[in-house]
Amino acid sequence: MVKKYPNLFKPIVLAKQLFANRIFSAPTGVSELPLQDSLYYYERKAMGGAASVCVGDACPSLDAMSRPGHINLWDETSRANLANIAYAISRHGAVPVIEIIHSGNCSYYSYSKGYRPYGPVAGTTPFDQEILEMTEDMILKCIEDFVQAAAYAKSCGFGMVTVHGGHGWLLSQFFSKSNNRKDKWGGSPENRARLAVAICDRIHEVCGRDFPVEIRISGSEVFKGGYGIEEGIEQAVFLDGHADLIHVSAGSHEVEEVFTVTHPSMFLEDGVNVKYAAEIKKYVKHTPVATVGALSDPELMEEIIASGQADVVQLARGLICDPDMPVKLQTGREDEVRQCMRCLWCFSHRMKNEKIVCALNPEIGNEIEYKYNNYLPSFRKKVLVAGGGISGMQAALACAERGHRVILCEKESRLGGVLLCEEKVPFKQKLGMYLSQQADLVLRHPKIDVCLNTIVTPKLARELAPDVIFAALGSRPARPDIPGIDGDNVYEAVEIYYSPEKAGDKVVIIGGGLVGMELAVYLALLGKKCTIIELQPELNDGGNNLQGLALSLEFKKYGIEVSPSTRAVEINNEGVLVEFTGEKPAGSSFRFGLPAYYPRAESGGYFFSCDTVIYATGQEPLWDEAESLRHCAPEFRWLGDCLAPKNIWYATSSAFFAARDIGRY
Repeated sequence: MVKKYPNLFKPIVLAKQLFANRIFSAPTGVSELPLQDSLYYYERKAMGGAASVCVGDACPSLDAMSRPGHINLWDETSRANLANIAYAISRHGAVPVIEIIHSGNCSYYSYSKGYRPYGPVAGTTPFDQEILEMTEDMILKCIEDFVQAAAYAKSCGFGMVTVHGGHGWLLSQFFSKSNNRKDKWGGSPENRARLAVAICDRIHEVCGRDFPVEIRISGSEVFKGGYGIEEGIEQAVFLDGHADLIHVSAGSHEVEEVFTVTHPSMFLEDGVNVKYAAEIKKYVKHTPVATVGALSDPELMEEIIASGQADVVQLARGLICDPDMPVKLQTGREDEVRQCMRCLWCFSHRMKNEKIVCALNPEIGNEIEYKYNNYLPSFRKKVLVAGGGISGMQAALACAERGHRVILCEKESRLGGVLLCEEKVPFKQKLGMYLSQQADLVLRHPKIDVCLNTIVTPKLARELAPDVIFAALGSRPARPDIPGIDGDNVYEAVEIYYSPEKAGDKVVIIGGGLVGMELAVYLALLGKKCTIIELQPELNDGGNNLQGLALSLEFKKYGIEVSPSTRAVEINNEGVLVEFTGEKPAGSSFRFGLPAYYPRAESGGYFFSCDTVIYATGQEPLWDEAESLRHCAPEFRWLGDCLAPKNIWYATSSAFFAARDIGRY
């Protein structure tokens, strides 16, 4: 079966360490220390067949920390945890790797603990703290800190270290064009690359040439004032032969407009950053090159290796969404690979809660429970799932996999639910693939009987006589009480998603949640001029602040206007009359897009002229419909939007764990 992906599954040797294939798990950080739950997060990827698994965000010293969740590599306090995680990865045949990162002048957490901000050159932090220029003695100590951290990691059982030299951290600060030091550590490209080269060489001196050193760089910083691919090539050439793998990423964590290039959003194409690795590979002679960013399509990854654009593909979110991707490809089950839709929920959740989860994979963040509580139920049940949307399909699959007999009824002619409306949206292609894949898995599962075009009434439920009913009926659009809402030029968001041709050239969207924001981008892609009005002072990204950031960049790109603190008072054939509930936002004070223009109406209010008005003002759960089924079976569960409209992660995870609860009694 592997013959379909011969290049992906060809081993590679770095230093004298063999890696079983070319699919590496890129560094991600999940907790302050890799405790048991984090251990299983990393081990899970090794179980799925990745050649290496990199533990992210480990610091070589106390003054290097940008956030509290960095792993400690400067004393013995974390040895037991690190040794356990290295062993957990290696026992599945993968090489355990750890990333060493020094945040430099971005060591915000260290600053909060009393450490002075230092960097290659003097300046100020975004918080107006003075940055002091590092002395040569400090630079030499920094090199030794990296080396001792690498030696410590090796002694804990790690088979490679990744020196983070990109994304705006210390080593990339040294390589930045802003590093105008007059000594050997700045000025010319060779001097600016000297620190990274010295760290790689010194690690090899202490840990041995057999111990591989990977270095991660930004092939291009991708922002105005940053360096471009030409300088990225120069940096890689200086590192050629000094590192054992040059891992080419892009952008910077600390520059907001390119954060979603470093971590590609759904608005960018698959493999968007491969071009930087491909260009660098033309110039390096001795060191293999890895690429990273927006990689989850197996055919694309095979082509990258086959065409010589890179020697290794590194996946972060791709292996979060489906840690079993490598073994699925090896066993001919590529149609079951769950491809990341790049919604950025995993990263946003980690930034807020120090825990990675996945919108499409409910196992992520719950690995320890999944591993130890993956028992078959004591009692097999007959389960009726009412509704074939995201939560209904997930519940049906989870129940069937645990041995229950499932009847899934869906009122429409297809499985997939309300999100089928986004099938035509270019940046939602991966969501469409997921819905289609889940539907296919449901339809072919031998323990699931699917009844399409079937509404579950109390009468039908009693006739089917299930032991358990899952009400996954979904929700309906919340219709705002605005005069004129029944006009011929007014539509609900889902209707426009299905039929965007109904929208005129100039559109006002009432409601600034993710549905309205993403719809505005979709319509803008089709050439429509869009304005969003929102009652609250801020648009609502639903807690997914990084998707909000990605949307804000699209707003600016397409000239989408926004008007927060704005109430729609009346709709007519020419547009929307509004009133403002707070101060009109200045252009520089509002994060999303451009400030809307406020033409004054004769009535004394403000009027937005448009051809089409669309409302995206939330969803109302179908409580009454679900309640009618509550007494039709001994057990009854509410699922997804039927209980409370939230997001895809909530729908999949709640359905998954509700299904696991069935059959204990």
